[in-house]
Amino acid sequence: MRWKSRAPGPEKHNRKARRWVNERISPEQRRPHRSPARTALHLRRPPLSGYAGDTLASALLANGQKTVARSFKYHRRRGIYAAGSDEPNALVGLRHGARHEPNCRATGVELYDGLTAESQNRWPSLDFDLGAMNGLFSPFFVAGFYYKTFMGPTRHAWMFYEKLIRKAAGMGEASLEPDPDRYDTRHAWCDVLVVGAGPAGLAAARAAATSGAKVLIADESPDPGGSLLSETTELDGKTGYEWARREIQVLTDQHGVDYLPRTTVYGYYDDNILGAVERVSDHHPLPRAGQPRHRHWIIKARRVVLATGALERPLVFGNNDLPGVMLSGAVRDYANRYGVAAGRNILVATTNDSGYRTAIDLARAGVRIACLADGRREPPADLVAEAESLAIPVRSGSTVLAAEGRKAVTSAVLTELDDDGRPRGKQDSIQADCLAVSGGWSPVIHLTAQAGGKPRYDEERGQFMPGEALQDWSAAGALGGADSLADAWEQGEQAGGRAAEACGLTPAATSGRPDGLENRKPGLTRLLFQVEGGKGKAFVDLQHDVTARDVKLAHQEGFVSVEHLKRYTTLGMACDQGKTSNINGLGMMASLLDVPLDVAGTTRFRPPYTPVSLGALAGRATGSNLRPCAAPRCTTGTWRMAASWWRSACGSARAPIRSRGKPNPGHTS
Repeated sequence: MRWKSRAPGPEKHNRKARRWVNERISPEQRRPHRSPARTALHLRRPPLSGYAGDTLASALLANGQKTVARSFKYHRRRGIYAAGSDEPNALVGLRHGARHEPNCRATGVELYDGLTAESQNRWPSLDFDLGAMNGLFSPFFVAGFYYKTFMGPTRHAWMFYEKLIRKAAGMGEASLEPDPDRYDTRHAWCDVLVVGAGPAGLAAARAAATSGAKVLIADESPDPGGSLLSETTELDGKTGYEWARREIQVLTDQHGVDYLPRTTVYGYYDDNILGAVERVSDHHPLPRAGQPRHRHWIIKARRVVLATGALERPLVFGNNDLPGVMLSGAVRDYANRYGVAAGRNILVATTNDSGYRTAIDLARAGVRIACLADGRREPPADLVAEAESLAIPVRSGSTVLAAEGRKAVTSAVLTELDDDGRPRGKQDSIQADCLAVSGGWSPVIHLTAQAGGKPRYDEERGQFMPGEALQDWSAAGALGGADSLADAWEQGEQAGGRAAEACGLTPAATSGRPDGLENRKPGLTRLLFQVEGGKGKAFVDLQHDVTARDVKLAHQEGFVSVEHLKRYTTLGMACDQGKTSNINGLGMMASLLDVPLDVAGTTRFRPPYTPVSLGALAGRATGSNLRPCAAPRCTTGTWRMAASWWRSACGSARAPIRSRGKPNPGHTS
């Protein structure tokens, strides 16, 4: 797709009359950071359009583009599922030629003039993909089929199979041309590193900075605010976006805080050293003069405050991969942050309070809610009353059994649940063009686990929480177990104050606590890892086409360890690293083993948290900028120098590492 600026036309819908063009909500609902300038998007003919400030995902949703990708194994239609780094479906290729980059999440791609993108893993087209015939052979493509299939009839048959497997592997194709962009590496030292610029992170930064600490904030989003950007909450009489922008301005101007937007902290290493990648120029057609495309940060912090938030868990039911099935929080995010409705007749299925917030916000924006199905028998009475006051039909003790539709969701089958979470009683089919689902929330414990702390399971919350802090970090916000904005702010303040005190400073007495922090305690979440009995495949890992049947097969064949389950089924091994799939898959295995989830445990969290470009890791150390060092004085060293091999320095001792060159023609290594 290609973007070209053009003047905005007159609005073609009216909020009061509820008239729609594509899926845009009325202009009053848009955030202040949304520019009125429009752009043309060439993903298909005719070109699509979007607003400056959109992501590629929000623009596609706004234009009613349901199918955006094909799945890895079965080539099934897939739509946008999430709104952040946990997106498993919407992987696209960006740009052309030497700057082409495959497997980019549409949810993290900011729109700009001249952006080009294309769908992947389909032939001849996205709408008509011959690879979908793989679905006819799905009974043979179960988990581990490749371990059992490519073994004969002769010893040399693998050489034939390998060519076919390599051709089918992967989702996109990387460019074979040299990368023309430059990359940079920087080192940073600070008293307190705050990871996350949501309410808890900003509170921690304020508390540490006002105490005199040198503070660095890193956040993966282009805008500060975190969860506030997805909500309608007002702080100090301002929207969450406006308040967060003002807070960052105060921290940077008055307290000397360094703020890194578009920066993902991907790894936590020994001695409180963290790795981060800043996407300096990805939101521009080309890097500006003197600017790298990505900058790799190596950060040495005396103390770290982790305010990384939580990710929403989906529900697993029949045909849960159809375009139009989305996370409830993502549907709310697109509506409140981008002014985009994911559908015109939305069914919400939830096991916690999050679904109510989505349904209520959408109803107030003029979107019809077909039904709100709550898997809990006794949901909070205040939320039920508020939903019903907006003409939202609420069904407690019910959930989605299966989605229906061919190219996208057209309806859903609802069923009641018994005490064990199994379907019972009458089943109803309800018309809907979008299913907003929520199975609970999982704190983002990746960095805490990388720092050495084994996750601990909180049975009451149904969540894995951070384990023992073996390095100098503390958690705040959803990661620390905060149940409300007020709790998140308080935890952030305390974490920031303790971090400053650990640096030998005296914590400041003032807090700058904003007005409007909501303090409502949420109801309990009902754990529902799978809804059995629905028609169609029930997918656990959407990116690798891992189904509930695959998990059961792994159990039958003895692959019951979570690490064995991961490798046998490829659950959580895609580029999203199982952000939406791991907990459900592990919960299903725990149920099959009849053990608590904490006994089943989790797989090991390894860096990077999100994919990192090789250019960013290399930085400037490429080509003639790679610092060579002398080869050792030995026979092989003399030969390698004569054969035009060269070496790079490693560590303070400048010890040579493996050769990076290639021998001259006629030589072997």
